[in-house]
Amino acid sequence: MRTLREAEIGETVRVAKITGEGATKRRIMDMGITKGAELFIRKVAPLGDPVEINVRGYELTVRRNDAEMVQLTE
Repeated sequence: MRTLREAEIGETVRVAKITGEGATKRRIMDMGITKGAELFIRKVAPLGDPVEINVRGYELTVRRNDAEMVQLTE
């Protein structure tokens, strides 16, 4: 399954599942990245970290490690 880290700039994707556990998973969900949420990939830094996305009407920057925990629907 593809992750948020693998998504391309300008692509709109939907969250299928958030892996991870405990506080890390809760922090990602608190940012608005939940199952079924639609994400628009705005920018990716030159070295791939961080990723800037639009989620639920606001802009959010996500670190590479966190982006790898967000699985996307095909």
